[in-house]
Amino acid sequence: MTNLHFLGAAGTVTGSKFVLECDGYRVMVDCGLFQGLKELRLRNWEPLPLNPASINDVVLTHAHIDHTGYLPRLVRDGFKGTVYATKATADLLTLMLPDSARIQEEDAEYANRKGFSRHHPALPLYTEADAKAALRLIQGVNYEQDIRLSKFVNAQYTQAGHILGSGCVKANVHVPGDDPFSILFSGDLGRYDEPILNDPAPVHEADYLLIESTYGNRTHEDIDPKDRLADIINETVARGGKVIIPAFAIGRTQLLIYYLRELEDANRIPVIPVIVDSPMGASATRFYAKHKQEHDLEMQRLAEDKRNALSTHRFKLIHGREDSKGLNRLHEPAVIISASGMATGGRIMHHLYHHLPNPKNTVVLVGYQAEGTRGRRLQNGEKTLRLLGEDVPVNAKIETVGSLSAHADSSEILRWLREFKRPPRKTFIVHGEPDAASALGQLITDKLGWDIAIPQYQEIVSLS
Repeated sequence: MTNLHFLGAAGTVTGSKFVLECDGYRVMVDCGLFQGLKELRLRNWEPLPLNPASINDVVLTHAHIDHTGYLPRLVRDGFKGTVYATKATADLLTLMLPDSARIQEEDAEYANRKGFSRHHPALPLYTEADAKAALRLIQGVNYEQDIRLSKFVNAQYTQAGHILGSGCVKANVHVPGDDPFSILFSGDLGRYDEPILNDPAPVHEADYLLIESTYGNRTHEDIDPKDRLADIINETVARGGKVIIPAFAIGRTQLLIYYLRELEDANRIPVIPVIVDSPMGASATRFYAKHKQEHDLEMQRLAEDKRNALSTHRFKLIHGREDSKGLNRLHEPAVIISASGMATGGRIMHHLYHHLPNPKNTVVLVGYQAEGTRGRRLQNGEKTLRLLGEDVPVNAKIETVGSLSAHADSSEILRWLREFKRPPRKTFIVHGEPDAASALGQLITDKLGWDIAIPQYQEIVSLS
């Protein structure tokens, strides 16, 4: 008997955790934090329905915190197995997991100092020591490499094109007495014809499929993101303001820099300071240069020409906290890119605190904003935002550039699915809010005629 446990990213986008259980062996695919609504974030504090010590291995699709950020807690609570990840993901996690722990420790410390937490004292979900313990369990592997997980289960990665190191995971299961089958976990699918990374690699067959549906109910605007960025920057500079961009340190930050360099080179925007206030973003950019096997042809050509594709003319990386605070004294127009991408924590909180009240400024949302996050509230037009224990007026202009999303939209997901040579026995729609999951399920049924299911949180499905 083989069971699949849906412990996250079911009925919501975040908290990705799936446990494949067969003949006493348990492998968890992804180990992410829930983000967004308080009711979701509280799940991070609830005990898992499975004992962490009973999980043999973990396989991660990519480095984003909603797919990896629970790992230190899993280790703290008793997990001692191997954590498999692509080599680029393994590199990125050396930045992301300690950073996630520091943010939680700093947020808890700040809440205690300011006295706005309901808990006394406020505690972090895990510490930097827990994150370092998790890192010691990670083993980096190559795409297409056979990973022998148990006597009955092996797995491989294919490129997903979402961020550096992102992959789809295909597991092959052959338990004695049962028919062999394969199950494919899409992770987060990237987009086609994007700069820097290769397109999502085709997969031709799987008996079971878990497909993400973040943008399952929409298509990205058919507008060149550089055109939108140029308009926004030029209008903001004309007002004498700053452009503040909450962006994930890995993926969107590098793409933004790439586009801004191109706009400067074409004289479509003025040369102003472009500041990345994210130590992790700076280090991640170096990893993008290291893992050349994931670069698309244009990125390779720029490297051959000895051009730094990920730097602008007045580019600056901020490392220390004091230098970050010093940006509040910057009076000329500038672009400030800082994490987190949904404004759930990190240095972007301080930049929003200082810049949202000024109508000269613009805040640009460039990725998916989960329900309940500050990014979603800004997107929805709220006039005040709770930041650092205060209600801050939203007078800055709020812009969304949907075409900068790192997620495939419904048409791109369908394009990827059409590569299958035969339908899966069952396609599970995950990683989406209910409307998005339902819409993608209907689209797959209508266009492909596949058998779909939309699992619920903590549902257990038998696979045979």
